[in-house]
Amino acid sequence: MKALLNIFWLGLKEIRSLTSDLVMVAFVIYAFSFAIYVQATGTSSEVNNASIAFVDEDGSALSKELFNAFYPPRFKLPENISADQVQGTMDKGQYMFVVVIPPRFERDLRAGRNPAIQVNIDATAMQQAGIGTGYIKNIINDRVSSFLARTEASPSKPINLVVRKLFNPNGVSSWFKSVVAIINQITLLTVVLTGAAVIREREHGTLEHLLVMPLSAFEIAMAKVWANSIVILVATGASLFLVVRMALKVPFAGSVLLWFLGVVLYLFFATALGIFLGTVSRSMAQFALLITLVILVLMLLSGGSTPVESQPKWLQYLTYLLPARHFVSFSQVIIYRGGGLSAVWSQFLMVSAIGLGFFMYSLALFRKSIAAAK
Repeated sequence: MKALLNIFWLGLKEIRSLTSDLVMVAFVIYAFSFAIYVQATGTSSEVNNASIAFVDEDGSALSKELFNAFYPPRFKLPENISADQVQGTMDKGQYMFVVVIPPRFERDLRAGRNPAIQVNIDATAMQQAGIGTGYIKNIINDRVSSFLARTEASPSKPINLVVRKLFNPNGVSSWFKSVVAIINQITLLTVVLTGAAVIREREHGTLEHLLVMPLSAFEIAMAKVWANSIVILVATGASLFLVVRMALKVPFAGSVLLWFLGVVLYLFFATALGIFLGTVSRSMAQFALLITLVILVLMLLSGGSTPVESQPKWLQYLTYLLPARHFVSFSQVIIYRGGGLSAVWSQFLMVSAIGLGFFMYSLALFRKSIAAAK
């Protein structure tokens, strides 16, 4: 009971110390509000206002119909240019796409000669170019098919392909990016707050005050764990409801309580990582450098930025040892797919096991550091 009281009062001291640091408080508020909103809406994987031009060498009714098929918001209103302007305008970056309709296009199409349409693409913006090419192909095919349906030539399709998008029917990128942003901020802020608390006590001399008191290394470490975890949980809850659900209108398909249970398990690992980095760092500057190296690796390999399946096989096996991967995995299952405990228990178990093991190692290192300070 005495140990629990010590952990409780030391945790309150950590919270008071954090709230007195106005810069850190402002950073936490910014990270879980404006930063998440900007990351979710500032960049988009969809094609928006892509510049497009047409070289219409046919001048037929069909070519004009294709010209009028492109309009905002996916594309800017198309422009007509001549064939000798294609190279120069694309070199200057005026158009991302240039569609060239050859002479006698409509006549050859009616005669069943399968004419070709050339699409020139500026692939310097690779993602937008790839997605936009698919849009252009679908738009042209649909318009040509509907045009031919009004004539005697009515091509029959062997199959009717029906596409159904699950969990994100409209393909809104902010639905995915906002949740990934929260996951990244949880990892970053938890490690920063916990590690900075360790270094701040060492630099301010308050660690020596704790050493002369009848306190164990476990009590000091656990106080930092629960205090910083509470701060992150409160910030996460506010961000989830105010920014993600209210401002960005992102639906939450699964159980909020189940997801927060997973967050608590992950925070156990993240706080242990913060204690570890704060213990091995000699100064706040060194701690910042280590944060950059460690957090970037966790974010890149977690599956939030790029799918784990796209990574090399040997790297995929290594990511099983990273709780961040399992955190992203069960977050996607709960938030997007509405999965329950039966769907995520294995990820919960992995996060708990890795977090406990790393906490024990960090605690042993922290205990050695305290013993050396004495």
